[in-house]
Amino acid sequence: MIIIGIDPGSRITGYGVIALKGRQLSYLASGCIRTGGGPLPTRLKLIYAGVSEIITQFQPDFFAIEQVFMAKNADSALKLGQARGVAIVAAVNQHLTVFEYAARLVKQSVVGSGAAEKKQVQHMVRCLLNLSAAPPSDAADALAIAITHCHLQQKRIATCRKTGRGHVNYGFKKRN
Repeated sequence: MIIIGIDPGSRITGYGVIALKGRQLSYLASGCIRTGGGPLPTRLKLIYAGVSEIITQFQPDFFAIEQVFMAKNADSALKLGQARGVAIVAAVNQHLTVFEYAARLVKQSVVGSGAAEKKQVQHMVRCLLNLSAAPPSDAADALAIAITHCHLQQKRIATCRKTGRGHVNYGFKKRN
């Protein structure tokens, strides 16, 4: 199972790609889509193209993205929402179901505290994926989102098995 996590931003969009085999997480790739300081429509086009390319390259089973949070000013919140939107459209256009996670939930899942700082997230991502160095902040956040998706999916599957209730939809897409 391959999971892509996205930490959206209008200037820097982090991405992280991990695999889950059994209960073992493994790192596949991470990085940042840097759009520079051009006009917003051009930056959105670059985000869409970058996310589409990553999806095409890794053929993920799951796509997870950070939910919108209230930014300090409305302009920043709108730009963030637009960056999220083009990343989501890139995923949906390639027939992926989109899973959204709040930043506090991601920090809680990976670090154990919803109020964790970025350095703590970077450190735990490094440890959980057995990396030789901590990834850049935006990439670490994206990897943390993917890790959170794995943790929550595993918890859901375990709950369904334990209770014997409910159908487990693994969310796999059909491959041609």
